[in-house]
Amino acid sequence: MNIVAVDIGNSTITVGLFLDDTEKFIETFDGADSDKLTEVLKKAWDMVPISKISTEKKRNGVIVVGSVKNAWTTQLKKIARQELDEKVFEIGCGKDIPLPMKMAVDKPEEVGVDRVLSAFAAYTVVGDAVTVADFGTAVTIDLVDEDGSFLGGVIIPGFQMSAQALKESTAKLPKINKVKKPKSPYGVNTKEAINSGLYYAAVGAMENMLRAYADELGKWPQAIVTGGAAETIREDCNFVDSFVTDLPINGIVLTYKKYVEEKTAI
Repeated sequence: MNIVAVDIGNSTITVGLFLDDTEKFIETFDGADSDKLTEVLKKAWDMVPISKISTEKKRNGVIVVGSVKNAWTTQLKKIARQELDEKVFEIGCGKDIPLPMKMAVDKPEEVGVDRVLSAFAAYTVVGDAVTVADFGTAVTIDLVDEDGSFLGGVIIPGFQMSAQALKESTAKLPKINKVKKPKSPYGVNTKEAINSGLYYAAVGAMENMLRAYADELGKWPQAIVTGGAAETIREDCNFVDSFVTDLPINGIVLTYKKYVEEKTAI
């Protein structure tokens, strides 16, 4: 199965190419850069082999997207149509491909599809209760039970969002451009104090939610962390089982494969 998987987030777009279920490349870039999106999408599609049974020399693959930003999804579909003459299959409630797991939440259509895709990818590997955290523009920490139901989670501001809020909501606090592991738990100047606060708040949120989820389930779920800022807190998260890059991309591939298998079985 040949899949070009596209994960559209709040700040970035990630494109992954999988040929015969083998990852060939994954590339992340600024989501507002439509020229870069065109370049990477064309590069990926040109690597997809031409179908042996196609008289029109169509390529034997699909483009599948999971998105939280409609404007960028529209742009992707336009590029695919104009540059590749291909349709983009979208994952989500009421979309081309349904969500891949049971949703034990009030309004499944309001849950960011990236959260569901990451949760599905994690549960597919773990096969048991699992907590999935994504440290991106926002931080989401979600819970899947042992039966594979998405129970919901928490959403808190990511590093840059928090840093920006401190700058804009105070008279004198500066904005720090990048949160990193502190030299010590306490900062000896204002910037270090902000950095330490944001850093340990993220670590603490992860650990506290794991404990709360364990109390709720009656057992400790496995913990998987993904997202662009995940590596920042890694050294102080010995309670996390796995750090995985590009979990939503893997979720897109697994969701499409599940969708095809279920359609074939009907």
